[in-house]
Amino acid sequence: MRYLSFTELQAKIGGRSRSSIYRDLELGRLPQPIKFGARLYWIEADIDAALAEARN
Repeated sequence: MRYLSFTELQAKIGGRSRSSIYRDLELGRLPQPIKFGARLYWIEADIDAALAEARN
């Protein structure tokens, strides 16, 4: 299982802005992150599944 930092997530989904990513989180288009200390991380497989679903 690989975790993505915010910067890695941003690169994976095409360089979208911070506000766009947080809007997608609020609307349920992206999975919620996991918090480790003060940082947020996303499970890469969950992001891949969300992107595949959005394409269909």
